[in-house]
Amino acid sequence: MLLETIHSPADLKKLSMAQLHQLAAEIRDFLVENLAATGGHLASNLGVVELTLVLHYLFDSPQDKLIWDVGHQAYVHKILTGRSDQFPTLRQYKGLCGFPKMSESPHDVWETGHSSTSLSAAMGMATARDLKGEKNHVVAIIGDGALTGGMALEAMNHIGDEGKNVIVVLNDNEMSIAPNVGALHNYLGKLRTGHNYRWAKDELEHLLKAIPAVGGKLAHWAERLKDSMKYLLVSGVLFEELGFTYIGPIDGHNLELLHDAMRTAAQTKGPTLVHAITKKGKGYAPAEADSFKWHGIGTYKIESGEEIKSKPKAPSYSSVFANTMIKLTEEDSRVVAVTPAMPGGSGLVKYAEVFPERMFDVGIAEQHACTFAAGLATQGLKPVFAVYSTFLQRAYDQLVHDVARQKLNVIFAIDRAGLVGADGETHQGAYDIAFMRAIPNMVMMAPKDENEMQHMMKTAVAYDDGPIAFRYPRGNGLGVPMDEQLQVLPIGKAEIIQQGHGVAILSFGHVFDLAEKAVDLLKADGISPMLVNARFCKPLDEELLISLAQSGYDLVTVEEGCISGGFGSAVLEFLAQAGYRHTVVECIGIPDYFVEHGSVKEQRQEIGLTAEAIATKVRALYPAHKQRA
Repeated sequence: MLLETIHSPADLKKLSMAQLHQLAAEIRDFLVENLAATGGHLASNLGVVELTLVLHYLFDSPQDKLIWDVGHQAYVHKILTGRSDQFPTLRQYKGLCGFPKMSESPHDVWETGHSSTSLSAAMGMATARDLKGEKNHVVAIIGDGALTGGMALEAMNHIGDEGKNVIVVLNDNEMSIAPNVGALHNYLGKLRTGHNYRWAKDELEHLLKAIPAVGGKLAHWAERLKDSMKYLLVSGVLFEELGFTYIGPIDGHNLELLHDAMRTAAQTKGPTLVHAITKKGKGYAPAEADSFKWHGIGTYKIESGEEIKSKPKAPSYSSVFANTMIKLTEEDSRVVAVTPAMPGGSGLVKYAEVFPERMFDVGIAEQHACTFAAGLATQGLKPVFAVYSTFLQRAYDQLVHDVARQKLNVIFAIDRAGLVGADGETHQGAYDIAFMRAIPNMVMMAPKDENEMQHMMKTAVAYDDGPIAFRYPRGNGLGVPMDEQLQVLPIGKAEIIQQGHGVAILSFGHVFDLAEKAVDLLKADGISPMLVNARFCKPLDEELLISLAQSGYDLVTVEEGCISGGFGSAVLEFLAQAGYRHTVVECIGIPDYFVEHGSVKEQRQEIGLTAEAIATKVRALYPAHKQRA
């Protein structure tokens, strides 16, 4: 097999074009076989096999910089840069990362898990190259979905204005995670089906050069004719107006065409955009048929494409969210849903089937989504902004400036809060508690289970005094009974689950089951702490905290968010300001570093967020006289 001989891009350059075709087929087989055992981002990687081969065949990585946008399509890049033997550990604890990672290889020159960052990074690297007098190429590979992100368009504007030698490869597969939306997506659709502008422009230039120049008038006429031809043919005009030489659209699975296009781009002065049309899931029938499902897949049977997973004992939080959204919209016609290109992951596909006119997918545009929701709120609607915690970070200014400052009634449904497992550092929902509770006018809550979440959603819709947020984790709930009648919870009030002595465990959110297990472990030692479901981190239940401090309780706070600025910090701050500085508060949560990929269980074990760790904290605080009590 050819693949067994490829240990670096240098080995690739020894192959003929016929051998590259063979290698492409072997890589697809390798991906399908290996990801069947580990899971991962299959469809996107099957779609960039030829593209990645040509990039490494023509360019000299890592001297030439290959920058992958989002990064979940970098598996082929990892194979070609000497990491194929690590694929059995893909996305597993201490194993191969599912995204580019500098510590893995010098060929990974940019780390990313969020979209639309590659062009800004490319501009930075190209500027640094020029300042240092170097001559390497800088190539950014970006998908058509990521190109709709505002940051990507800002970078294109800068690159085109500066005229830097930057190559942008537009990997156009008509998909991000969900089908793309928006005017730019529609424009790219015209390019896919339109004339070959590059060919026509070259033919026109050849014709004009054959005409003897007769003064400035004819030269001026010739330039105007070329510009008119651009608009007549449509293709690439937008990119050329931004200052890019446009090459395409071309078949992104044709090695020969890709080779010629990339070689032309490498020889072209100034910014160049190569528009390649690819197919997500290419070469594996199940992934081609349903690229949404196969964007990120668990383990599966190769022959049938059937997923291998145990039947869940409880509904997913996303499904509970969707079902409750439908119920709340039936009760209140002001409710609408907003999502930035995550209708499937957030559960809103089901909602859209029932209320298509009330579901707004704005594409990969978190900033716009947030302010769009604010605009809806000014007109008396109840927008529910469904967004992953890690992606809400991208809309922080809009959250502060456009929503909270104006005290608009936007509801933030923060999915994938806390540790997320195999996607690792870039996707951990670690910071939403800290950055949300710092904002004036904000209410922030988290349910202990899926049943309480539906009551919090009812509470959010009933709330009329500004923005309100609730956070919930990835995956399935606990399988608790679900109440038929939804209730409005009192804002800022905790729930005492179990009375106790000496120490109170204050749990915020879905880690409550860990706190509950810790209490069970402590019973064997004759220790009986109070157990509290905090429900709210802003506002806090100040009355309860004062009562606990006055009664001499020590406190252990538990959260699946960063300790710095989190729920535990809020408790400490309040007690200090209220004058109860002698109350001991031990905080358990995510420490001050980026937690890498692995299972959630392994990640919790690493950071000490377990029932055993909670019990150990309580034991250390429990003095002898309280044990006797």
